[in-house]
Amino acid sequence: MSTEQKTNYPALYTLIGVFFFWGFIGASNGVFIPFCKAKFNLSQFQSQLIDSAFYFAYYIGAFLLFLFSVIGKKDFLNSWGLKNGIVYGLILSVIGAFVMFPALSSNKFAFILGALFIIALGFSLQQTAAQPFAISLGDESTGAHRLNLAGGINSFGTTIGPIIFALALLGTTKLDESLIPGLSLSTVQWLYVIIGVAFLVAALLFKFSKKLPDGKNDASIENESKATILLSLITIVLVTVLSIIFIQYTKSDVDHDSNLSLYLIIIGIFALVLGLIFAMKSSESNPKGWGALKYPQLVLGMLGIFAYVGVEVAIQSNLGEYLKVLDAKTGNTNKYWENITPMLISLYWGSLMIGRWSGAISVFNLKSSAKQIAFIVVPYIAFLVILISNMIGDMGEKGINFSTIVPILPYAAVIIIQILGFKLGQEKPARTLLIFGLMGIVAMIVGIYSTGSVGVFALVSGGLFCSVMWPCIFSLATQGLGKYTSQGSAFLIMMILGGAFIPPLQGKLADMFTIEISYWVCVTCFVYLTFFAYIVTKILKNQGLNPNAEISGGH
Repeated sequence: MSTEQKTNYPALYTLIGVFFFWGFIGASNGVFIPFCKAKFNLSQFQSQLIDSAFYFAYYIGAFLLFLFSVIGKKDFLNSWGLKNGIVYGLILSVIGAFVMFPALSSNKFAFILGALFIIALGFSLQQTAAQPFAISLGDESTGAHRLNLAGGINSFGTTIGPIIFALALLGTTKLDESLIPGLSLSTVQWLYVIIGVAFLVAALLFKFSKKLPDGKNDASIENESKATILLSLITIVLVTVLSIIFIQYTKSDVDHDSNLSLYLIIIGIFALVLGLIFAMKSSESNPKGWGALKYPQLVLGMLGIFAYVGVEVAIQSNLGEYLKVLDAKTGNTNKYWENITPMLISLYWGSLMIGRWSGAISVFNLKSSAKQIAFIVVPYIAFLVILISNMIGDMGEKGINFSTIVPILPYAAVIIIQILGFKLGQEKPARTLLIFGLMGIVAMIVGIYSTGSVGVFALVSGGLFCSVMWPCIFSLATQGLGKYTSQGSAFLIMMILGGAFIPPLQGKLADMFTIEISYWVCVTCFVYLTFFAYIVTKILKNQGLNPNAEISGGH
C-alpha cells in the first residue's frame, strides 16, 4: 500500500521565491529599456538589445545542455541532479547580478548587456530544473498544484517588478525621459546586489539542505545525429547574427540608420524557420536520426513558442516608445502617457497574472456553478492586486493616493473580454489558443489605428490573450511524442529565443517607419499562433490524438 508523500514546504517556499525573481527581473526590462534608451542615447532598435541579450541566454543555456548530453550520451542535468542544477543556475545569476554593479558604474551599454546575459543564463538552467523539481517536493498527484502556485507568484513578481524597478531607477513611478540622463544609477546597483544576495542565500539553502531530493537519474540520451547537426548549424547562424549586431551597435561610430541589422535579424529568423521546416519535411521520408523533430506538432509548436514569447515580450518592450509618441501625437505637453509607463507595464504583466490565475481555477475540484463564479471573481481579485501594488508603489509622505490608479480603472471593462474568451475556450487547448489568438490580432490592430486610452488598453490587453498560450502550445506540441517527450520539451524551452529576435525586429521597424506600424510584427505573431491552433488540430486528429485534452502545466 503506497502512502502519500508529504510536501516539503520550506523547500517549496524557497523555490517559489526564485520563481518570483524570474518574473521580477524579466518584467523590469520593460522599464529598463526606455531608461537605457534615454540614458545612453540609443535608437529603438538598440534599446531592444536588452531583450536580445536576456532571452538569447535562455536558448544558449538549453542548447548547451542538449549538446553536452548528446556528447556525453547521458542527460547532463539529471546526472547532476535537479537540486544541483538549480544551485548552479543560481550561482550563475549571482555572478551576473554582482557584475551588474560595475557594469552600471561603467555607463557602458555593452557591459550591462553582458551582465544581463549571465543573469539569464542562470535563469535558463534554473527553469529547466525547477519545474520537475517542484513536482518532486511532494506527492506527484499534487505536482500541478505546486507548479500553479509557483506560477502565480512568478506572475506577481512580473506585476510589481516594473514598479519597484522604476522606484530604484527614477525615485518615482513616473517616467520622464528628459530627466534620465542626469540620474544616478547607484540605487539600482544596490537593487541588483540585494537580488544577488537573495539568489546566493537560496543557493546555499538548496545546497546544504539534507531534506531535499537530489533528483538524479541515469537516463541515457539517444544521439539523434540529424537533429543535433541541424540545431548546431542553426545555433552557429544565430550566434553569428547576434554577435555582428552587438558588435556593430555597441560602437559609437557606426551608421545607426543602416538596414544591416534588419537583414541580420531576418536571416536569423529565416534560418530557424527554414531549418525546422526542413527537418519536418525530411523526416517524413526517413525519420531516423531526427528524434523529436520528426513530429510535425512539435516543430510547428516550437515556432509557436518562438512567436508567443516574441510577441509577449515585444508588446511591452516597445510600449514605452508607443506612449511617448502618443503624447506627441495628441498634444499632451505634460507627458501624461509617458509618465505612467511603469504603471502600464505593470498592468501589462499583471494582465498575464489575471489570465494565469484564471487558468489555475481548473486545478481545484470546484462544482460547475462555483467554477463559473470563480472565472468571474478571480480575474478581478488579480486586478485588485495590480491596483493596490501601484498605489503602494506611488505612496508618498501623505500615504496612499487613490488618484494614482484612476487612469487604469477603465481596464476593468477589458477584462470581461478575456472572461468571455475562457468561456468560449471551454478549457480545451486548441480551441482556447485559437480564440485568444484571434483576440490578440484584433487587439493589436485596434492599438495600431486608435489613440488615447482605447489604443493603449488594446495593446496592454495583449497580456490577457498571451496569458494562457504557453500551456496550450506546450500540451498540443508534446502530444503523442512518447519517449521523445522530454527531448521535445527541451526543444520547446529553446524557443524562448523568440524574445531575442522579435522585439529588436519590431524596434528596427519603429526606427524605419513608425512605432504604430512596427506593431504589425505582433499582429503577425498572433496570426501564426491562430494558424498553429488550426493546423495542429488536424495533425493530431490524423494521428488519432485529442487536440482538446485538458490543459495542463503553466509558465
